[in-house]
Amino acid sequence: MQNKSARYYGFLSIGAAIATIALKLGAYLLTNSVGFLSDSLESGVNLVAAIGAVWALTYAAKPPDEEHVFGHSKAEYFSSGFEGALILVAAVSIAIAAIPRLLNPQPLEQLGIGLVLSLVASAINGGTALILLRAGKRLHSITLRADAHHLLTDVWTSVGVILGLFLVSVTGWLILDPLIALLVAANIVWTGVKLIQESGSALLDASIPLEERQMIDEILSSYDRHQVQFHAIRTRMAGTRRFVSFHILVPGVWSVQQGHDLCEEVESAICNALPHMNVLTHLEPLEDPKSWTDQEL
Repeated sequence: MQNKSARYYGFLSIGAAIATIALKLGAYLLTNSVGFLSDSLESGVNLVAAIGAVWALTYAAKPPDEEHVFGHSKAEYFSSGFEGALILVAAVSIAIAAIPRLLNPQPLEQLGIGLVLSLVASAINGGTALILLRAGKRLHSITLRADAHHLLTDVWTSVGVILGLFLVSVTGWLILDPLIALLVAANIVWTGVKLIQESGSALLDASIPLEERQMIDEILSSYDRHQVQFHAIRTRMAGTRRFVSFHILVPGVWSVQQGHDLCEEVESAICNALPHMNVLTHLEPLEDPKSWTDQEL
């Protein structure tokens, strides 16, 4: 799967969501458990989010044009933010379904079959999440990573529901069913809020991850000698793309060719280490006081 595009993994997520919805909805219809209902509602959110992710990944892959000269990669953040909002909607829906059952517990049926169906659905979600997580890291896709973390949350939600309903079958305490559903709602609210915060931060041109910034610093330090210095290092992310800009200060007696060659060498070193990085350099004379007055944002 090394050569698969991000859109491929988006379609994989859609297929997994359809399968898990069918399994979890079947578990709910067989058992009449509001815990299984809450779990199937969250999988419904997964499906809508996966469809939105495919759209975002398709749009983000479009080449730059006259209106978007830096490309369309930030479209991924709209998808992850949309997914976070959908998670919050699902949490409200779960609470609405659970509260009446909390006040008036209902008997459950065929729990054994329902638990098996839910376990199969969890296995599908878990396997898909691990694939998406690896692909998201490799492709630097926030959309795939958001989808993966959402699916992993769904897995833990399902595990909680399964354990809770097992306790219901052992103890006969029917009130545990709606209590589990409310705990599920609280858990996915936390996930939704984190996704929205991450998307909002990225739309505000958040800096690249710390480990990538450290790699850039190590590369620059290898050139940082008495006659060459760097400052005004600024980074930002836009979907799969990374941007870094900085000033290179060299002796004023250097020729244009010498300065240009150094800029090309430094830019190539960074791009070789971080292939998704776009590097912008600005050459300045080391001795000129004005070269030191433009470091601040």
